[in-house]
Amino acid sequence: MMHSRLKIFLTLALTVIICAAFTLAFAATKAPEGDLTIHSKDVFKEFKQGPVKFSHEKHKATKCEGCHHDYKDGKNVWKEGMEVKKCGTCHKLEAEGKVVKLEKAYHDNCQNCHKKLKGENKPTGPVACAKCHEKKAK
Repeated sequence: MMHSRLKIFLTLALTVIICAAFTLAFAATKAPEGDLTIHSKDVFKEFKQGPVKFSHEKHKATKCEGCHHDYKDGKNVWKEGMEVKKCGTCHKLEAEGKVVKLEKAYHDNCQNCHKKLKGENKPTGPVACAKCHEKKAK
C-alpha cells in the first residue's frame, strides 16, 4: 500500500515538474506582447531622433531570425527560443570590424525589409525618419 502511494506521489510530482518546465520554456520563447520602445539608451549618449515604437504583432509574419541574430563563422546560428540580446550588446556607436554601427544596423534591417516588401507590392511599414521615430523629447 505504501509503495503504491509513493508511486502515485512521484508520478504526480514528475507531471507537475514537466508541466512547469514546458510552461517556462514557452514563456521564454514567446515574443513580447504590445509595442516595444527601441531607444538603445545603453549605447546612444545623445539622440538625433526620438525612439521608435515596434510591434511584434505587426511583424508576426516575419521570421524571428530576420531581426534576431548571433553570428558564428559568418552564419546566423540564432534560432527561435534562444536568448534575445540587446542590439547594443554587439552593435556600438561605431563599426567594429565586421559589426556595423548600431544606427546602421537598425536602419538597414528595418528600411531594407520595408523597401523590399514595397517592391513586391506587399503591405509594409514606413521608411521615412518621422514615420518611425517619435518626436524627440526636449
